[in-house]
Order: sequence, then C-alpha cells, then structure tokens
Amino acid sequence: METPEAAIQITDVAAGKLKELLASQEEADQVLRVAVRGGGCSGFQYALALDKRKDDDHVFEHNGVAVVVDKVSMQFVFGSEVDYVEGLQGAGFAVNNPNVVAACGCGSSFQVREDADEHAPATA
Repeated sequence: METPEAAIQITDVAAGKLKELLASQEEADQVLRVAVRGGGCSGFQYALALDKRKDDDHVFEHNGVAVVVDKVSMQFVFGSEVDYVEGLQGAGFAVNNPNVVAACGCGSSFQVREDADEHAPATA
C-alpha cells in the first residue's frame, strides 16, 4: 500500500531548522525520524531524532530535507504536521497531530482515538 505524499506535512520553518541542524552534523545522509513509543501518562510519546533512513521507512520530503516515519508509527501520526516552535519551555520540533484526543498536562504524551475508545469508562 502506497502512503500518500501528504500524509506528513513539514512546515517551511521546520524544514529550514532541519537544514541548519543537518549541515552541522558530521554524519551525512541523516534525516529527522518521527516515531511513536508507548509510555507516558497518556499512553504514547513522540520520539524525534536524527537517524539514518531505513528501507521500510515512509519518507516525506520538503524544501530539500526529509522526515521519515516507520510503518508502526505511521498509523498514529498519519495526517500530522512537523513544525519547529520556540516558546517558554525552549525550542524544538513539534508534531501537530489531528489524531490526538487527549494529552497529558506536561504535553509529552498523548492518546489517539482507538486507544481512547478502549480506555473509555463503560456507560450504563
């Protein structure tokens, strides 16, 4: 099954910052990996890191930089936008994910719709 090119969007700001970051790295051929891991108070956490591209990754390119997502994480971040934000808690890459139905107060973990349905309280 082919993943649509627009399954992950990258903002111009994020692409610019990623380009700067990659230029300062000694290792060539690195990309920004967006992954989802279990854990945190709401169920899932993002794991963003510079990494090598793997054969089974979904690859999304914008302004000459690439973001990759592994097959398992893709189901949780489909339709998301990778942005770069600067705020009171520092600066960094952020994932704006339309699939999130709940997030913890610190903003480091989240729940998606299928997971929320499983943990919803039973109604009489």
